[in-house]
This record gives sequence, C-alpha cells and structure tokens, in this order.
Amino acid sequence: MEGCPKGYGPHKTLYNRFMRWSRMGVFNRIFTALASQAGDPEQLIIDATHLKAHRTAASLLKKGDFPAFSDAPKAA
Repeated sequence: MEGCPKGYGPHKTLYNRFMRWSRMGVFNRIFTALASQAGDPEQLIIDATHLKAHRTAASLLKKGDFPAFSDAPKAA
C-alpha cells in the first residue's frame, strides 16, 4: 500500500479495507459493471500481480538451501 495518499489513512487501514471489500465481492461487482458497459473487447488483460522477495532469497540458491525446480545441473 506504499504510495497511497495520506488522506486514505494508515497502511493497516487500507489493507483491512481491501481485504474486507475483497471478501464482500466489491471488486468483482466493479469489474462486472465496467465490463458490461462496453462491447466485446479486442483484448483483455488484468494484471494484479505483486511479488516481494526477501533480500536473502538470492543467497539461498548459492548455499543450496533452496529446492531445485528443474533437472538441469547446478552451476559450479
């Protein structure tokens, strides 16, 4: 929730509101209403991906503490 205007309140408040609205289906209703106002789309892309890795995640690969995802040989 970084980057939100201070007028929206503390980060915890924003998180709680987002989770409550998600459980109540508010976002589904918004997207449904928006989609119903337009004709058939030529292209539809919705990306709400957010991934945050801890700074030590890369070092796990070097130490061999992370499980392998492929059968490819490990780098020397």
